[in-house]
Amino acid sequence: MSEPAGHGDAVDQRSGVDQRTRAQQRGPRQIVAASIGNAVEWYDWYIYTFLTPIFAAQVFAPGDPVAQVLSAFAVFAVGFFLRPIGGLVIGWAADRWGRKNTLTATILMMGFGSLIIGLTPTYESAGILAPMILVFGRLVAGFSIGGEFAANTTFLVESAPPGRRGFFSSFQYVSTTAGQLVASGVATILAFALTQEQLSGWGWRIGFFIGAVIALVGLVIRFSAEETREVGQDQRRPGLFEAILRHPRESLLICGVTIAGTIAYYSWTTYLPTFAQQNGHPTQQALLISTISLAFFGLIQPVTGAISDRIGRRPMLIAFAAAFMIGIVPALNLISSSNSFAVLLIITLLGMIFLSGFTSISAALNAELIPGRVRASGIGFPYSLTVALFGGTAPYMGTWFKQLGNPGLFGWYIAGLCLISLIVYVFLGETAHKKLD
Repeated sequence: MSEPAGHGDAVDQRSGVDQRTRAQQRGPRQIVAASIGNAVEWYDWYIYTFLTPIFAAQVFAPGDPVAQVLSAFAVFAVGFFLRPIGGLVIGWAADRWGRKNTLTATILMMGFGSLIIGLTPTYESAGILAPMILVFGRLVAGFSIGGEFAANTTFLVESAPPGRRGFFSSFQYVSTTAGQLVASGVATILAFALTQEQLSGWGWRIGFFIGAVIALVGLVIRFSAEETREVGQDQRRPGLFEAILRHPRESLLICGVTIAGTIAYYSWTTYLPTFAQQNGHPTQQALLISTISLAFFGLIQPVTGAISDRIGRRPMLIAFAAAFMIGIVPALNLISSSNSFAVLLIITLLGMIFLSGFTSISAALNAELIPGRVRASGIGFPYSLTVALFGGTAPYMGTWFKQLGNPGLFGWYIAGLCLISLIVYVFLGETAHKKLD
């Protein structure tokens, strides 16, 4: 006998209400589990850059101090280019065995990598083995952080109630910024609390040991999270390259979407203090403005994410890319021609506002582009590859243009990449109100 008319609809409506209520109830716990774990991951990633000038002389062969620091940054770059592999493999694992299980693995790996670096022997005691151990620790960290983004962003967006995916996804960069700020704070405290001899001798290791310990704290918190993917729901689990082979258009879209965002993010949050110092701004002033702007940047993420839930992702992305494409060259010229604290602060904060139009919603947009069956791996590889190619090289490109004697070219380089993404955004369909499978 057939069902009475409307009965199935009533069941579906009840089910929808139940799912919405359940998502709203579990939401705060999911955000905390994802955010704290992600902050720990990024603390471990960034503490390396803050302590590099201090430990480089201990780990690498004696000689030119500049060469030692460059060697340490070369190791940093090696970790960066392992991120796409981590995004692919760990994303695939998240699609096969669940987001929560994979997130516990990534935070364990990052803590292990941090512990390895903290225990790295000096070159004096171990010779060439010292930098080899450091490289291994950094490779583990790079592999982990690549997979963290894939699994964590998918977990956050899938945890969101209907109409709140932008808000939930914004916490990816809230926690990323928090990890960066904590790493900066720990490095600063160590620098003030210890003598230079103590800091370069053994004190730098404390920063990495802290990372290993708080990774365990994040692990405990992540155990309390709720899985967002039923791993047994598909008859055949996805293959390692299935997302790329079956969804090449979506993979290319993620690359196009990410190009402007990653070059703007790493230029504005990582390289801008260096650019300011290279152009006459005092070091203390540049670093203070960087800290203020990063805190501001983290606070506005949920606001811009929530706005995107109302007006859509596309207008936010277009405004972001257009602002950086048109404004980056005048902004950098103004920074290089003025040593004013107020001018540098205002320009930096304005850039952060427009940049949040990408960072707060990138996780939601990526998840809305890729089917749920291969969502984590489908996001992880193209996103991490694009970040490695354009974001990870941003500080290098800026310094290279400076060495060529024409630092102004860096602004045009950023503008050109933003134009590529702007074209993608203009022709991109709106995804904010799309049902997430």
